[in-house]
Amino acid sequence: MYYTLLMLGSGLFWTITYVLIIWRSWHDRSYGMPLAALCANIAWEAIFSFLLPPHLIQHIVNIIWFTLDAIIFALTIRFGPREFPGLSKQTFYAMFGLTLVTSIGAVFLVTLEFHDGGTYSAFGQNLMMSVLFICMLFRRRSLRGQSLSIALCKCIGTACASLAFYFYSAPWQHSVLLPFLYVATFFYDVLYVGMVVVQMRALPNLSKSAEMDVVQPELAQ
Repeated sequence: MYYTLLMLGSGLFWTITYVLIIWRSWHDRSYGMPLAALCANIAWEAIFSFLLPPHLIQHIVNIIWFTLDAIIFALTIRFGPREFPGLSKQTFYAMFGLTLVTSIGAVFLVTLEFHDGGTYSAFGQNLMMSVLFICMLFRRRSLRGQSLSIALCKCIGTACASLAFYFYSAPWQHSVLLPFLYVATFFYDVLYVGMVVVQMRALPNLSKSAEMDVVQPELAQ
């Protein structure tokens, strides 16, 4: 019962995360999920929606996630090149496509290697995603494509899944790798939430600084 409730909570909060990313991406005219994380996500969801479908409830959730990630993918195709002014559109698309093909191969082969139904690849790419969100915030130096709501929902969604597997999923309770992935992902998620809060508090100061830059030249005249 508790396992099901936690997994439903994870599905709900991750669905909200995807919807918020879509809205923020469209609003800011920028992609809202790191490129490698998006490729790994959509690869996982494609494989476990169409090639290796799980039980019914998770299968439905996977299809919903895949649909939402496809929209995020389309927004990334549209707005992604402007985030890399040093690259031509052709180069950006080629790199994006190569990353997607690599992700599909990696997720599929890891699943065949460990016969785990996608568990290790799911939590592994969640850790990668948490680190990459921090890297994206550092690179942009702004909340473009990001928000506190996204950070919080992503953190809660993954935490629910981690608790479900750690306490209530018997096949994985003897794993030595998964607990590390749970804790490391939660650490980086909380760190990202804190960094977003700091960035939000810095925005009013940046706005005041910009206003002063405009006013001072006018006074000098």
